Amino acid sequence: MSPESPPSPAAPETLPPSEAAFARAAALLRGGGLVAFPTETVYGLGADATSDAAVAGIFAAKDRPQFNPLIVHFTDAEAAEAEVVFDDRARQVAAALWPGPLTLVLPRRADSRLSLLCSAGLASQAVRVPAHPIAQRLLREAGLPLAAPSANASGRISPTEAAHVVASLGARVPLILDGGPCAVGLESTVLDLSGPQAVILRPGAVTSQDLTPSAGSVLEVVAAAEAGDSGGLKGPGMMASHYAPGHPVRLEATEVAANEALLAFGPEVPVGAAETLNLSPSGELREAAAHLFAYLHRLDSLPVRAIAVMPVPTSGLGAAINDRLRRAAAPRASR
Repeated sequence: MSPESPPSPAAPETLPPSEAAFARAAALLRGGGLVAFPTETVYGLGADATSDAAVAGIFAAKDRPQFNPLIVHFTDAEAAEAEVVFDDRARQVAAALWPGPLTLVLPRRADSRLSLLCSAGLASQAVRVPAHPIAQRLLREAGLPLAAPSANASGRISPTEAAHVVASLGARVPLILDGGPCAVGLESTVLDLSGPQAVILRPGAVTSQDLTPSAGSVLEVVAAAEAGDSGGLKGPGMMASHYAPGHPVRLEATEVAANEALLAFGPEVPVGAAETLNLSPSGELREAAAHLFAYLHRLDSLPVRAIAVMPVPTSGLGAAINDRLRRAAAPRASR
């Protein structure tokens, strides 16, 4: 099933958080099933990270290439340290920034219980401790580490609301815990600490300036992998074409056509678009990040030729926003 394929007409069960909802979700996960749930970044598609069959279900539901590794979520750093090797630097970073929107790539322990599918055959594993209370409650109720990439068809726009999960995956996910819109709205920063040099593989809300006090010198520039690359990716979100709407995306737009939708930024916006959504009229990057994927979903639903995107500053959180926009606009891999 390709990302362009329509979801099954049957709708998943969508439940607000409650004792009964958490009990049902935990039972599904312990039985090898899939559950979508909110984190502070985006909605994740969770499965038992210790089960090959359960993790394979994630790849099947998303139509995700199996060379693209998964992030495994834990309740705390102590739980993560049972599966991956922390050195002093990793412990300092975790103590400073977990729980939160930061993923660490660390060496996998030889006796790790995690499915090898999670690490895509690599000697390292991406791990995170989410801050969202629903994610934390679900991890405790299930009693399992949860592999959980974004809950959308592979390569498509990430979901920041439960409705986005329904539209992208349909009945491929049986249960969604609905926690409302995600606060951050961009996937976690991925920091590779598996070698001597700390490297940001994917920018996010945690910036290099945030990391320097605990991680030391951080390298930020990493080339995107080609969409057809079958080699091992060190972390998720590194495909050249990713986070993509169905419509073509045109970046750095200063003018807009009548048959285009406009994703605007800041107070001065060109006129004439079929529809305009402004990420932040005041030019505030945190507000823009929170709106990015939701607004792309809305503009992608319109009968337009393309989505034009105004320039967004590259400083601070703007680096992560521009990373997602470049990948959304990249040439699509044929399937």
